[in-house]
Amino acid sequence: MRCPFCRQPDSRVIDSREVDEGQTTRRRRSCPECGRRFTTVEEAVLSVVKRSGVTEPFSREKVARGVRRACQGRPVDEDALQQLAHRVEETVRAGGAAEVPSHEVGLAILGPLRELDEVAYLRFASVYRSFSCIEDFEKEIADLRGPDEPLIPGGHPGR
Repeated sequence: MRCPFCRQPDSRVIDSREVDEGQTTRRRRSCPECGRRFTTVEEAVLSVVKRSGVTEPFSREKVARGVRRACQGRPVDEDALQQLAHRVEETVRAGGAAEVPSHEVGLAILGPLRELDEVAYLRFASVYRSFSCIEDFEKEIADLRGPDEPLIPGGHPGR
C-alpha cells in the first residue's frame, strides 16, 4: 500500500480488524520511509452481472429502490425497506462469489419481500418473473395461500 504522505510504494501493517460483521477490514499502517501512520479500509467488492453482460457494483440502494416501487401505496416504512436490502446483500454475499448474476439478486429479494408484504411481493414477482397472463397471477396467489386455504364461492379465501 502506497503511503499517502510520501508516496513510498510499501507500508507495514500494524493492526487489522474486521468491521461491519466481517464485510470490511480496517488496517492501521506505518510507512517505513517517513514513519507516519495511516488507516486503510478494505471491502470486498460484490459485482452484479446483468442480463446484457454488463457488470456493475452491487447497490443496496438500488435493491431498496426496486422494492420501494413494488411497495408503493402499501403500509411499508423506509426502515423495513433498508432492512430488506441489508438481508438481500447478506444473502448474496453469503454465496461467496465476487460476481453474481442479477437474477440471483432478484431471487434473494423475493423471500424477504413475501414476508414483508404479500401484495408488494406479487407486484415485484409479476415484473421479475414476467407474468404474461392472469393464470400466472392465479398460480402465484394459490402458492401464497397454500394448500390449506380453499376458495369459497366468489373467489375469496375461506377464513
